[in-house]
Amino acid sequence: MTVKALTFDVFGTVVDWRSSIIREGEILTARKGLRVDWPKFADAWRAGYQPAMARVRKGELGWTNIDDLHRMILDELRRKFPLEGLSEPELQHLNRVWHRLMPWPDAVSGLNRLRGRYALATLSNGNVSLLMNMARNAGLPWDCILSGELFGHYKPDPEVYQGAARILGLRPEEVMMVAAHPYDLQAAAREGLKTAYVPRPLEHGPGGKAHATDGMSFDITAADFVELAERLA
Repeated sequence: MTVKALTFDVFGTVVDWRSSIIREGEILTARKGLRVDWPKFADAWRAGYQPAMARVRKGELGWTNIDDLHRMILDELRRKFPLEGLSEPELQHLNRVWHRLMPWPDAVSGLNRLRGRYALATLSNGNVSLLMNMARNAGLPWDCILSGELFGHYKPDPEVYQGAARILGLRPEEVMMVAAHPYDLQAAAREGLKTAYVPRPLEHGPGGKAHATDGMSFDITAADFVELAERLA
């Protein structure tokens, strides 16, 4: 293959959003005495993500970055979960938990191995400041931060994948999209990008399963980033 750069989905592919939110919630419980089912809270927060983006696509909302969408969802969840004990500064800090998500155990070592041969970039719906803060906090060795925010679109809109190749100065076939979500890879492939599927069966918690891929094909399938580095060596 002629791949020169790898672009990565982030939430769920590179970082474990669910465990990270649960952990910070448990810290809040210890500090503030909140009686919140944090696993259900994390799942509900994430479940609001696609509907919130759909409102922007339908024109019900103007362009809104992911930090602000996360806050809108959080404010809705305050009616369903007992978060009354949190002050506005504490709510703002909780909303920025998405800046502090921790990577999967193989992520940093695998990325460092891949970086020896390929340029590495995010390609996420997360806003640039979120992704930058996450990288600094988690030690993620990106060469470049790319976000749907730069193009005024969310994945899987084609403008995001086209824009990534353009900014990297590469042809689409010289870019490989890496993701744990098949719909993301299918959308990238339609725009001419190569694809690498790295399933994360624990994304939604213990006992979870990887996304169904019946009838789909990818250029590479790897169990984790270390195996991906070995396959692309």
